[in-house]
Amino acid sequence: MEERERMASGVLRIAIRDGLWHRLAYETMRWRLLFFLSLGLNLALAAGWLVSARRDRAADAVEIVSESRGEPLIRTNVVLRRQFFSWDELESTDYPTYIANLRAIRCPEQTIRDIIIAEINALFAKRLATELVTPEQQWWRSEPDTNVARAAAVKMRELDVERRELLTRLLGPDWETGDMISLPRPSRPGVVLDGPVLGNLPDDVKQRVEDISVRSRERMQQYVDAQAAEGQPLDPAVLAELRKQTRQELASVLTPPQLEEYLLRYSQNAEALRATLRELQYFDATPEEFRAIFRATDNLDQQIEALAGRTDPNSRAQLESLQRQRDQALRTALGQERYEEYMLLHDPLYRAAMASAQEAGTPEAARAIYEINLATAEEFARINANTNLTEQQRAIELQRAHLKRLEANAVAMGQEIPPEEPPVPTPVELPPVPSLRTHPYVLGVGESVVSIAMRYGVTMEQMQAANPNVDLKRLRPGDLVQVPDALQGE
Repeated sequence: MEERERMASGVLRIAIRDGLWHRLAYETMRWRLLFFLSLGLNLALAAGWLVSARRDRAADAVEIVSESRGEPLIRTNVVLRRQFFSWDELESTDYPTYIANLRAIRCPEQTIRDIIIAEINALFAKRLATELVTPEQQWWRSEPDTNVARAAAVKMRELDVERRELLTRLLGPDWETGDMISLPRPSRPGVVLDGPVLGNLPDDVKQRVEDISVRSRERMQQYVDAQAAEGQPLDPAVLAELRKQTRQELASVLTPPQLEEYLLRYSQNAEALRATLRELQYFDATPEEFRAIFRATDNLDQQIEALAGRTDPNSRAQLESLQRQRDQALRTALGQERYEEYMLLHDPLYRAAMASAQEAGTPEAARAIYEINLATAEEFARINANTNLTEQQRAIELQRAHLKRLEANAVAMGQEIPPEEPPVPTPVELPPVPSLRTHPYVLGVGESVVSIAMRYGVTMEQMQAANPNVDLKRLRPGDLVQVPDALQGE
């Protein structure tokens, strides 16, 4: 029993001793670590003090040498400044505050001037793009509106005056002499992206659209140059494919309404539509009508362009089908009445009737005048085809048909019937004119007195002498003139 107690007591003493030893070892290691850390810090501080002392001694030596040489001593002022800052802390919607912030960080005055001028120019460029109404924005007009152009010029001058006044208030009266931003810089011409839709595009989207436009022109020019180098004509189908590629690129950056606005202003199909309306002269499409025509025909026109130049039976059949679809789509877009007006204006005779009716102040009479002119043209054709008539008889018949047309037109326009002209005298009653013989001629569509004179080899003076009572500048298809025989009496 006692032996067991002695053994237990020994084990306990050993455990206590081992525990104390481990504790002592731990404490020793901890203090040793602290000692080495303290020693390292002291060495670092000592090294710093030595470097500082050497710099001070070197500075003192420089100062002593400078004083001994009589040279002025230049001291450097060290300004402690926060190393990192955000540009948001400098920018401000209030430009005087913005300028003050830039000066507070000692930004050079030229740089401040360039930054502010760039900011103001960008601000007013945005206003020009969104506030200015230009003739180019009115894509439905076949001819630019001169009143809109004048108003746009006035607005541009007003905005420029406002811009200059603001820069003068911010930068002083001599700001323009240091304007580095406004100096000419090389750039590629791009499309004008202004108006309520394109003018509000984000800057990065505008840049992408301009890049697409430039690439499109480069591709088109490369194809044109390659064909010219090979002496080959341009393939309309290839041109259509190049334009399709441009549309696909634009569709990747623009929304459908934005893309339609771009196409209404800059696409080949929209420009072709404007050219057609210029030729028709009197259709005067509204913005809604132009947009409706474009929407109805644009996709079909692209398909028609892709088939251009193909002569195989299948392509011809497809082309005819597309043309019929286009005609029906146009009829639906315009409505029956406006569609008939649109198609009639493709006839030069109807445009001539419209010109006469508008000149008389009765545009509603155009259709009646057109019917009269058609009937008169048919009568002229019948008279000229009658081989039983002599030249003199034919001239009399043509003159009578002409007078009937004048009377009918006058009635249609609500005017007084012109006095009846005396009948063409018989050969016996004609005064002798040995040096000038003439024959009657009825003007056809697209002809003029100049073209007739060139055809028969006579001068305009001879034409006027043969028609002393006729204003040759106001002749229209269906009018009768006397053409002198060439070289008669010479």
